Amino acid sequence: MTIDIQKRSPHPLPEEILSPEDAERADGIRVVLADTQAIYRVGIRKIFAVEDDIRVIAQAENCAGLLAALERYPADVVLLEGSLIASTGETIPEIMRRAPDAKLIVQVMETSESNIVDLYRRGVRGVISRSIPPDLLVRCVRKIALGETWIDNQSISWVIEAYRAQANQLTNPRLQPRLTPKELEIMTCVTQGKRNKEIAYQLGTSEQVIKNYLRKIYDKLGVSDRLELALYCLHHQILKQQALTVATARPDPMPTPAVTTIRRA
Repeated sequence: MTIDIQKRSPHPLPEEILSPEDAERADGIRVVLADTQAIYRVGIRKIFAVEDDIRVIAQAENCAGLLAALERYPADVVLLEGSLIASTGETIPEIMRRAPDAKLIVQVMETSESNIVDLYRRGVRGVISRSIPPDLLVRCVRKIALGETWIDNQSISWVIEAYRAQANQLTNPRLQPRLTPKELEIMTCVTQGKRNKEIAYQLGTSEQVIKNYLRKIYDKLGVSDRLELALYCLHHQILKQQALTVATARPDPMPTPAVTTIRRA
């Protein structure tokens, strides 16, 4: 008895449907499809094959293949399996960097409030179930290609509640996150324009420790970089409040800087 074992190619290249030149000239909505299941990719292609205005121009089975496809093909819509981005927060920004004009649709097995809200906040235009009926999938692609957002009633409620909670946190000091003295000290250095290396030298620690602290601070405050951190501090007057607290404990408080300068680490 002979067993035929097919090995997957170790190279994460996209599977070409059209040549990049033909894709450039293709009419209608150009879709790049990324999904780990070959049978699902075949099914999606068959759904779109009967539509005159939708064309799958490339497909991939992993993130590396998708990113490679976006380097070669002019996509209008990216249809992406949600599990491909579940383990990293860098995939969506990288997709948008490589294909800034493409609209992203994410297919998910299960919906949860935190996941759905996070996807829309990161710029995804539509979140759909993997069991979506074919006619709704076609409508979704067409709507999103026109620049609209595809969102169901439950997701609308989740997104609205998330922004209400965020607005409440911005205006209610009782709900602001608690920061340690060390974190406040590092934030002061950041708003003074100091680099991680300079902060580490001032505090007598390593640059990696400062990076770790900054990641914790970003997570607590819901910001993504040094600029957002500085703007958050200014908006909430965190460092001003800290200076007033210190003033009650010692006669010579550290003044709050009048000008905030942000420099990259």
